[in-house]
Amino acid sequence: MFYITAGVATVIFILVVFLFQEKPEIPPTLAQVQARSIPPEEYSYVASILRLLRNLPFMLLVISYGLNVGCFYAVSTLLNRMIIEHYPGEEVNAGRIGLTIVIAGMVGSLICGIWLDKTKTYKQTTLAVYLLSFVGMVVYAFTLNLGHLWVVFVTSGALGFFMTGYLPLGFEFAVELTFPECEGTSSGLLNCSAQIFGIIFTIGQGKIIEHFGTFAGNIFLCVFLLIGTIMTAFIKSDLRRQKANHLAETQAASSLKRNDNNVSTKSLA
Repeated sequence: MFYITAGVATVIFILVVFLFQEKPEIPPTLAQVQARSIPPEEYSYVASILRLLRNLPFMLLVISYGLNVGCFYAVSTLLNRMIIEHYPGEEVNAGRIGLTIVIAGMVGSLICGIWLDKTKTYKQTTLAVYLLSFVGMVVYAFTLNLGHLWVVFVTSGALGFFMTGYLPLGFEFAVELTFPECEGTSSGLLNCSAQIFGIIFTIGQGKIIEHFGTFAGNIFLCVFLLIGTIMTAFIKSDLRRQKANHLAETQAASSLKRNDNNVSTKSLA
């Protein structure tokens, strides 16, 4: 299994090195035209980090993103332990439940990404999916010990759908809130937050399960998902990239109109 994983990773590495461009030759959006107008020698990574740390809406997103993804990491890590405690001898099905979470998450990421691209409702979509992640975690916590394995499959799938579907929403919302800062910087801070909370929640939930059982451990995560939902509701929807696109489009239209007027004036003269 490890050889297969290493082989796939090596192939992907080779493809990235030889086939992937650093960036498109032609900027895909007017906002990217504006972002590329900043000379590389004027860019400072440290200054960019400091600007992001002073960006209150983005920092709220960093914390709420870390809470959501950290909870997902904890559930994924301790899933086998929780399933076996309530369904002894079901190690194989515990693995299948994990697979269900992954597949449902893939579908959720795809659907959420398409929806966001079509509607541009960044905060509304992010908040809705976050709230549904919280609801899914509550349902999972209260149904895990019912004794029906098919219920666990359904609730785990729903949990994976919304929690993994939240990932692209968080990244895209972060880009909007931090434009024209480098996307890699904002994404790196989100991932850093997720890893920190993931470690804390995995250790914390593990200790709670050990002393008080799986229900208490899952309620522990529900509390933090509720906090994250409330924090997301307080994020100011300052869509800087969208504003830059609209401003550039307006300026381009005005410039084109002036050129047409000049041509008409010269023709009449």
